[in-house]
Amino acid sequence: MIQRRHFLRLAGLTTLGLAYTGSALAQPQPHFTRGDFSLEGNRIRFSGPAFRVPNRVFFVSDTHLWQSDDREQPYRQYSERMAAAYNQTQDFQTGQPTNPMQAFEATLKLAVEQKIDLLVLGGDIFSYPSEAAIEWLEARVVETGIPYVYIAGNHDWHYEGMPGSAVDLRREWCEKRLLPLYQGANPLMATRDVHGIRFIIIDDSTNEILPEQLAYFNQQVAFDGPVVLVAHVPMYVPGKPITFSCGNPHWGAATDTLHIMERRQQWPAKHSKVTMDFHQRVFSTPNLVGILAGHIHIPSVDVFNGIPQFVAPPNLAGGFLDVRFEPQ
Repeated sequence: MIQRRHFLRLAGLTTLGLAYTGSALAQPQPHFTRGDFSLEGNRIRFSGPAFRVPNRVFFVSDTHLWQSDDREQPYRQYSERMAAAYNQTQDFQTGQPTNPMQAFEATLKLAVEQKIDLLVLGGDIFSYPSEAAIEWLEARVVETGIPYVYIAGNHDWHYEGMPGSAVDLRREWCEKRLLPLYQGANPLMATRDVHGIRFIIIDDSTNEILPEQLAYFNQQVAFDGPVVLVAHVPMYVPGKPITFSCGNPHWGAATDTLHIMERRQQWPAKHSKVTMDFHQRVFSTPNLVGILAGHIHIPSVDVFNGIPQFVAPPNLAGGFLDVRFEPQ
């Protein structure tokens, strides 16, 4: 198993191993109250007058599934490292041996038993665009009958060493392999309304935001109700010592230490203006009650400008976020 990003020590308010309660402080619009949230283990609870009925969501990211059959033969030169990365893992709660397929199936089983309202697949569900793994997952999820949404992570569409820009490779493999998981939605941006809560899904798996995504977000938050942003790469939070977050002023080629190992193009010198504008817009959205993200394999929660961002424990080790919305 690859030991990645162990140099990180996230400077959030807490990690998912601790309990935390707090209130969203910034409420620029008098008619909308974000309410309160609490965190214990991997369980998040939002409560307040904005939530009409109880609503329960599982956020699952970083499963890193892969499977290989004859169709994979032409691509093995690009998948070798990630195919060996996470074959044996340890459960994030018990420490017992597990593996990505077993962990994902256990999560689905619990989702069915608990009768959740929405399953959010938050990126890096695959270690690379493995055709067999994508088919396996789609069949398992459809069997549950649970409504679901999917967003790509940077590994989902990346064959290491394959030439091309991140934007072009994402477009190519989303269309070639991942498209069924979007269920007809736009892979870059989508919305799902559940019991009066609007989930806005934005693909930031290149670490950048496109102009059409910013325009879409601006349009979708004009909603008379609570909004949750779903992304794969966490949004930048001041003081957090990571360089690969969306909207990070320190992000860029100078801090890209993994491009050689991951055999991809180096990041550009800095974020685009659109990405920085998106970051500013997100954290000034009065009815945004929270952000759900993955990517970094280290669970945490941070609050910036009154908006909490929750990063999930990796599903390759059985982790996920159990998110509940309750009327006050």
